[in-house]
Amino acid sequence: MSDTTDLFRAKSDMRDAAHQKRAALSPSFRAEAALAAAETFTASVPIKSGQIVSLYWAIRDELSTEPLLVQLMDEGHQVCLPVVLGRDQPLEFRLWEAGQPLAPSGFGTLAPQAGAPVVVPDVMVLPMLGFDANGNRLGYGAGFYDRTIDQIEKPVILVGYAFSAQEVDVMPAEPHDKPLDMVVSEAGVRRFLPQEKN
Repeated sequence: MSDTTDLFRAKSDMRDAAHQKRAALSPSFRAEAALAAAETFTASVPIKSGQIVSLYWAIRDELSTEPLLVQLMDEGHQVCLPVVLGRDQPLEFRLWEAGQPLAPSGFGTLAPQAGAPVVVPDVMVLPMLGFDANGNRLGYGAGFYDRTIDQIEKPVILVGYAFSAQEVDVMPAEPHDKPLDMVVSEAGVRRFLPQEKN
């Protein structure tokens, strides 16, 4: 069996375990965690005037970004949401203006409709199944975010957004995996120095 096959199986097993762990969190805990994480984010993540923040529209049992979205927009920040264009394509980010309707954008998520301004975020908030102490992120396996980040030419702050229970001891990382700059959870913020990233 090859190292690639072993790594694929290891990640697949970790995804299954992470899904089960996240699904076991109670609805009341999820709601409280979303509020706490939003407060931590706005207090800890530097957003300069005019910068654009990309969020995700939570699906299934992901940590909800709705309290954060409301808070950022109330503070006058520009917010965009990702759109899946195709299986092997990078994500497209559409600016969301208050009052504009959202439409299905792939995998059960919502985003501004076609015709909304397409932008490149300065701060990218990423959903995930797990993370480790080195800032490695366990995604869903489709590679949308890794592919997208690889094509953005300006510096982007990568912020994982998750429940603290999603931390694992060691995350197997591949060359194409993009490590995070920080993780925000209901328990606080974890920052990863460049030399700590794999």
